[in-house]
Amino acid sequence: MTARDISDLQREVEQLRDAVDISGRQIASRWEGWIAQPDFTSSAENFARYLSFRTHDIRQLQRRLMERGLSSLGRAEGRVMPTLDAVRDVLRILDGGETPLPPPSPDFFAGEELIAARTRTLFGECSHESGVHLMVTLPSEAADDASFMVRLAELGVEAVRINCAHDDEQIWGRMIDHVGEATEKTGRRMRVMMDLAGPKIRTGDIRPVDNRRLRPGDELAIVLPGQIGKVEENLPAVECTLAEALAASEIDHRIFIDDGELFTHVERREPWGVAVRVVGGPAKKGYRLKPEKGINFPDAEFSVPALTFEDREALGFIARHADGVQYSFVQHADDVIRLQEALARERPDDWRTLGLVLKIETGRAVRNLPDMMIRAAGQQPTAVMIARGDLAVEIGFARLAEMQEEILWLCEAAQIPVIWATQVLENYLKKGIPSRGEMTDAAMAVRAECVMLNKGPYLFEAIESLDMLLRRMGEHIAKKTPKLRPLRSWATGL
Repeated sequence: MTARDISDLQREVEQLRDAVDISGRQIASRWEGWIAQPDFTSSAENFARYLSFRTHDIRQLQRRLMERGLSSLGRAEGRVMPTLDAVRDVLRILDGGETPLPPPSPDFFAGEELIAARTRTLFGECSHESGVHLMVTLPSEAADDASFMVRLAELGVEAVRINCAHDDEQIWGRMIDHVGEATEKTGRRMRVMMDLAGPKIRTGDIRPVDNRRLRPGDELAIVLPGQIGKVEENLPAVECTLAEALAASEIDHRIFIDDGELFTHVERREPWGVAVRVVGGPAKKGYRLKPEKGINFPDAEFSVPALTFEDREALGFIARHADGVQYSFVQHADDVIRLQEALARERPDDWRTLGLVLKIETGRAVRNLPDMMIRAAGQQPTAVMIARGDLAVEIGFARLAEMQEEILWLCEAAQIPVIWATQVLENYLKKGIPSRGEMTDAAMAVRAECVMLNKGPYLFEAIESLDMLLRRMGEHIAKKTPKLRPLRSWATGL
């Protein structure tokens, strides 16, 4: 590489830096007045510049920087401008500039410290060497078994999740009482996160034909509540609990039932709903229709309030007893505003101390994620949950692998904690034996600040295995950065 090449490289980095700074300021101007938390201002500024930075295709620039032994800019999420400044300054010196290399900026690693501090605010001190917090979804039985909470605390679980879609305030209250008892016995306080149910899009009444299971090629009626009797008798039918979703469904739209177990396409619209053709499902044994199963409409554009009447009823209890609220089906910054206004009515003096978890479950939530993050974290302690179950059905299983990475990057840039959730060690929890694939998946969770496990008969064993796995992986990687500790698996003769 010639001196001219160095000059060209320096100029290209300077131009990139200036463009990122200018457009980053423009992005941040959209959020004026959204931020009440003083320590989040710098995070929002870095986030805006990261969004600007990622509008550029710098793949060729990266290779040229690597050739000179410089940063490829591939780990700039938490420190966009400091990284660009550092590379620019080194190139100036290589280009013969007389300005000495400045000392490292004290702000270079400030983003890492902010994420760590915000994680502690939400989930308490981490008891695991990996630095990754653990959250466990409580089964209903936990309301009647105080020893269950004690065991969780002894295993170092930092937070428990109560799903408000199930049970009631009496049961939730007994669970929380047991959390307090476990604190007294172990000296470890577990944070309580309560999950709003959100608008329910589920199957209702069903009408199979001749008790027949559905297979690819079969036709099915998905109908408005109370309309099954209007469907021709030879057609199996199932109700959808949300009329707005059916009203927005058009021909060729995809509809998934039961976490994608049944995959259908809309063939025609009818006054009672839609007729769909089954294009995917268990071909050999077929699919048996069941009530209370989730339905996903990834192609339909419809708007329903994320905060339902039932959620508002539950908020009074949540505001009095929980450390944080997990927001289901949040899809827009306005949804965040509505919840924060409701929390302010419940706890006018200190609602901003309540944690807020944005559950990213839909394609619309992905598209609106930056504004939702600023609206939330600008006002109160916030984390983002990658709710990979519904999200996979909504955007496609192949796209999920890409999108979970992008969400991790966005959150690191905004210095907001991430919760890695849905089907983590699912096979292990149910059967006591992990699959190879789920162990690899769980290992990648080390890049998040918190991992959520669901309930299962082998929960305690899964916690111990996950702790060991994350501890080992934590020695090798932090976010996107490999940590090159000595490798000891091979004999080198040294």
